[in-house]
Amino acid sequence: MSTTLPRPLARLGVVVLAVLVALAATVAGPTTASAHVTVSSADGAPGGFGKLVFRVPNESDTASTVALRISIPEEAAMASLRTQPLPGWTVTLTRSDLATPLDNHGQQVTSYVSVVEFRAEDGGGIRPGEFQEFALSGGPFPEADALTLPAVQTYSDGTEAAWIEPTVDGQPEPERPAPVLSLAASPAGEGASAEGGAVATDTAASGEAVADEGSGTGTVALVLSIVALLLGIVGVALGWRAGRRTVSS
Repeated sequence: MSTTLPRPLARLGVVVLAVLVALAATVAGPTTASAHVTVSSADGAPGGFGKLVFRVPNESDTASTVALRISIPEEAAMASLRTQPLPGWTVTLTRSDLATPLDNHGQQVTSYVSVVEFRAEDGGGIRPGEFQEFALSGGPFPEADALTLPAVQTYSDGTEAAWIEPTVDGQPEPERPAPVLSLAASPAGEGASAEGGAVATDTAASGEAVADEGSGTGTVALVLSIVALLLGIVGVALGWRAGRRTVSS
């Protein structure tokens, strides 16, 4: 007895395989897109003070991330900028002169922190499959909706990932987009406690993680539903052919 599938069923099998491949690409896509260096703030707003958090994933399979250099353009200059200590990392701040002084509570500020560099101690860093967050606190933020803060990620094998490419509306996202900080509509007061900012940031991060988990769960459920539907169609087709053979006999 021949085990070759009838042509209609063979074609159906090809369709099922194509759909599964497309769904696999859809599921894998967001993971690749999310592996960027990003910056966010739960309390940053134009004219206000807040906490900035840079999230740095390690994209290498063999090397650790051992340094992160953040550049702050003059248009994003802040009169005050501080770093949050991170065990296993040292921080270096570089200052630059301002073409136009900033006003900070009636005082003229003529220079600002233009480069922040985090460097891992010997043997440390962000290992493959891990990520780290680097926090800054500063202000007042410029009167803008968003700030572009380029960053360069250095690996233990000497390679670098330069996250410096601008994102342009209406154009595809570049391969290495520079981190963009979106600022809230209402400014937060300078007197807001660092602890409160940390709690707000942690809450936002938790919400993001839950959203990512929910999105992934929803995608998996969709894939399983479609697979079940396709298998059901195959089952109906086989049952129909078996019925025809019974009637014919």
